[in-house]
Amino acid sequence: MQLFLDTTDTAVLKDLAATGLVDGVTTNPTLIARSGRPMAQVIAEICDLVEGPVSAEVAAMDVEGMLAEGRKLSAIATNVVVKVPLTRNGLIATTAFAHEGIQTNVTLCFSASQALLAAKAGASYISPFIGRLDDHGADGMALIGEIRAIYDNYGFDTEILAASIRTPAHVTAAALAGADCATIPPATFEALFKHPLTDKGLEQFMADWAKTGQSIL
Repeated sequence: MQLFLDTTDTAVLKDLAATGLVDGVTTNPTLIARSGRPMAQVIAEICDLVEGPVSAEVAAMDVEGMLAEGRKLSAIATNVVVKVPLTRNGLIATTAFAHEGIQTNVTLCFSASQALLAAKAGASYISPFIGRLDDHGADGMALIGEIRAIYDNYGFDTEILAASIRTPAHVTAAALAGADCATIPPATFEALFKHPLTDKGLEQFMADWAKTGQSIL
């Protein structure tokens, strides 16, 4: 499963990309607003740091506005993926982008039927929001499984990008459910490395090694 970072913090991104484990980046209007910088500048810097897909979201709600904004965002770098909302207008724009060869990430998906429409529209990625569904008493991870089954039934190429991921357990569950990608906050990415038994075992190994008085170098 591909791991994307959901961030516009280029300093954090540069640090975590150095692990070689970051496959792409997603952004949204909220993250851009928090950055306090021009969107085009932020997206360009991110695209310079990662070779994989970088999602940049349109702000327009009408089809023509989405198309104009999406084309401008796509021109920033070859790895930009235009992010559009899962609305009727968003899917009309998605179809147009698909015909133009522009990759899209259809966001704010909360049902399998929405995901089916996005795939039919030619979306490159579909972003079901796991955590937000859980917040409302639904089973977010079950949605990943439903979408996986539908896409496999019909051979859709649209990739499932699990979003609103909040914990390492979410990442594991998304992988088991068949998500192609997961986009996660930097803190959750860092947490994937950690386990208390790893820390305890390493502490013991280092203590025992120190007793030998040896040096490998």
